[in-house]
Amino acid sequence: MAWEKERLHEHMGPLVPVLALCDLLAIVTGSLTGLFILGYLGLHPKLWPPNAQYQAAVLIASVLTPSMISWVGGYRPWRGYSLWVELRFIALAWIAVFMFLALLALMTKTGDYFSRLWLGTWFANSLLLLITGRVGLRLLLRHLRRKGWDVKRIVLAGSGDLIQNVAHVISENPWSGFRVNGYFASKEISVASMPYLGALGELSGHVARSRSTVDQVWLVMPLSEESQLRKLLNDLKHSTVDIRLVPDMFGYQLLNYSVEEVVGIPVLNISFSPFTGPERFIKEFFDRAIGCGAIIATLPIMLMIALVIKCTSRGPVLYKQLRHGWDNKPFWVYKFRTMVNNCDKGGFVQVRKGDVRVTPLGRILRLTSLDELPQFFNVLQGNMSIVGPRPHAIEMNEKYIGSVDRYMLRHKVKPGITGWAQINGFRGETDTLEKIEGRIQHDLYYIENWSLLLDVKIILLTVVKGFWHKNAF
Repeated sequence: MAWEKERLHEHMGPLVPVLALCDLLAIVTGSLTGLFILGYLGLHPKLWPPNAQYQAAVLIASVLTPSMISWVGGYRPWRGYSLWVELRFIALAWIAVFMFLALLALMTKTGDYFSRLWLGTWFANSLLLLITGRVGLRLLLRHLRRKGWDVKRIVLAGSGDLIQNVAHVISENPWSGFRVNGYFASKEISVASMPYLGALGELSGHVARSRSTVDQVWLVMPLSEESQLRKLLNDLKHSTVDIRLVPDMFGYQLLNYSVEEVVGIPVLNISFSPFTGPERFIKEFFDRAIGCGAIIATLPIMLMIALVIKCTSRGPVLYKQLRHGWDNKPFWVYKFRTMVNNCDKGGFVQVRKGDVRVTPLGRILRLTSLDELPQFFNVLQGNMSIVGPRPHAIEMNEKYIGSVDRYMLRHKVKPGITGWAQINGFRGETDTLEKIEGRIQHDLYYIENWSLLLDVKIILLTVVKGFWHKNAF
C-alpha cells in the first residue's frame, strides 16, 4: 500500500478518458433531465419521448463537448491551479458547443423544432453537472493529497530567503499535492519542518542517489544569479527529474504576471492585462448585455432627469469630459450636467463639499450617483466597462502619476461605472495622498484578482449598499 501511495501520481493517465466520459454523461443527463421535467411531468407534453431532432442535437453535443474541452485545455493537469481557472475553461467549452448548435440550427432552419424552454434547461443542467463533476474531483484529490496520495515530492535549491517564502506557500496549500522533502542552499537556514540537505554543489549527487523519492527539483533563485543557475542546470543535465525555475517574484511589484509561450519562446508577463483571449470575450459580452439591460431599464429615469435639467438651468443636458481609458487612450466620458454651465473654463478643479458650482438638482444627482447613468452608453461604445477602476480626469492623472506608486497600471483595463475601490468607500474627493493611494491599491487588487464572479459581486454590493454615499458631492 505504501508503494501504491507513492506511485499513484504515475497512474493518473486514465483520469482523462474517465473525465471525458463523465462530461459526456453530464451532457446527456442534463438534456434528459430537462426533457423529463418538461415532457413527462406535463409542462411540455410533446417533449417526451424525445423525437429524432432532439436525439440528434444531444448526440452532436455529446461528441463535441469532450473534444472542445480537450481543445481548450480542459483535460490538462490542474495541480496547483485555481479551481476557478479550470471551471472557466469548462464553461467556455460548453458555451462554444451550444453556440455551434444554435448556428447549426440557424443554417439548417431547424430552430423551430426545438423548445426554447428545454434548450435553456439543458444548457443550465449540463453546465451545473460539468461544474459539479470538476468540483467533486477537486475535493476528492484534495482529500487524497492531504492523506499523502498523489503527491509530487520536490526539493528546493537556491537562495535562502526565497526558499523560506516558497516553502511557506507550499506548506499553506497541502491540497496542491506538492511536498517539500528538503532544500539545498549555500548555508543552512531556519525553515520549519524542512531538512537541510546540503550545499548547492551536492544537489546533483542527491538527485542521482534518490531518484525514486524525488519527482521535481525547483531552482529557487533571484534573476541576478545567472551564473549559479547555469552551473546547477549543467550539473543536472543528465538527470531525468522534472526541473522548474522559480524566479524571485516576491521582491517585485508585478501586475497579473504569468508565463506563456510566444512563437515558441517562453515569456514571463510581468505587467499584463487580465483581459486577453477568452477572458476579453467574456468581459465584453457581460458588459454589453448588462449595459443594454440597464439602458432599457433606466431610460424613463434618464429622460425625466434630462427634462428637469433643461428646465432648471441653462446649458446642455449632458456633460462630457476627456479622460484616459484602456491602454491610456483618451475618450469622452458622459454624465448628466450637475454644475453651472462652463464652470471649468478656468481649468479642472475637483468638486469639493459645498461647491458653489453644483446646482441644487446636481447635488441630488451626485449624491445618488444618478448623474453617471449616461455612462452605460460609454459601455456600449466600448470605452468603459460596468466594473473597473473609475476614470480620472486627465489633470488628476498628471498630478498623481509621479507621487503614487504604479498609478497608471489602473489603465491596464477599461474604466468602470462602479468598482472595487468605490464599494469599499474610496470615492469622491481625493484631498489627501492616503485617499488616492487607497483607491489605487483597490483598483490594482481588482485587476490582479479579476473574475466574472468578482464583477457580479461588485455589482450586487453596489446595488445592496445603494448608490448613495456621503463622499459623493
